[in-house]
Amino acid sequence: MNDDISKRRLGRGLAALIGEMDQPIPVDEARAPVSPDRMTPIEFVSRNPRNPRRYFDETVLQELAGSIRQHGIVQPVVVRTVGTGRYEIIAGERRWRAAQLAGLVEIPVIIRDVDDRTALELAIVENVQRADLNPLEEAMGYDQLIEDHGYTQNDLGEIIGKSRSHVANSLRLLKLPEPVRDMLADGSLSAGHARALVSTSDPTALARQIVAKGMSVRDAERIAQNDIRGVTQGRQTVASQSKDSDTVALERSLTDRLGLDVTISHKGSGGQLRINYKTLEQLEEICRLLEAR
Repeated sequence: MNDDISKRRLGRGLAALIGEMDQPIPVDEARAPVSPDRMTPIEFVSRNPRNPRRYFDETVLQELAGSIRQHGIVQPVVVRTVGTGRYEIIAGERRWRAAQLAGLVEIPVIIRDVDDRTALELAIVENVQRADLNPLEEAMGYDQLIEDHGYTQNDLGEIIGKSRSHVANSLRLLKLPEPVRDMLADGSLSAGHARALVSTSDPTALARQIVAKGMSVRDAERIAQNDIRGVTQGRQTVASQSKDSDTVALERSLTDRLGLDVTISHKGSGGQLRINYKTLEQLEEICRLLEAR
């Protein structure tokens, strides 16, 4: 499949390819249901192993199962054929899971002829657009599209209707250690909390402190900045021992003016000037200042 065609198609929105996919809701609140291609035994339908969504709230599933018992599945599950009489879910895994809890023998399906790549793209984009993913699942979905199919951050931003910086900040969450990612996945930490910890010396310890004390995102950013500043100052202290007083004074002056850590190292008649930024917004501000000159 041509890459540009695939991305343009996804960029137009999922409804053009796979129709409406809202979860079942009471009939008096529902929009006109989409007509299924057929009814199929529920045991002939399997989940998409590439679906980035891994967590399903059991309470929500039980509530949805109750709605299905009363009204049935209002919107069909979107699937693709993976064998004779067998189907794999593209969109609607929550409905499929709830239908099993409700004891349904068969479910309505819409069948779409798509390959592995497109099925993955649709699964990720559909979940992101519906805000069904937790921040870690969202980041893993973006990473999967980038690694497997060569998407750029700009491509993803255009497809899902998010900014490039949103995509970049999501991907940064994958740098966190496993214990912190677990807290993010189960909702103990928000994405804002987690992003603040990415560049700290001990994200796990700080994450546990944030959760134990019920800190706000602003509080988390404050203790993270203090941690990062302490590590940086320690490094600068060691480095400054071999620097002359004029160089140290210049570093401090530039650091104060930019609000970012600046280090200068001399090598012969030249050297290096290093500006350390912590967020993409800070990088964009540096670029803006340079372009304004």
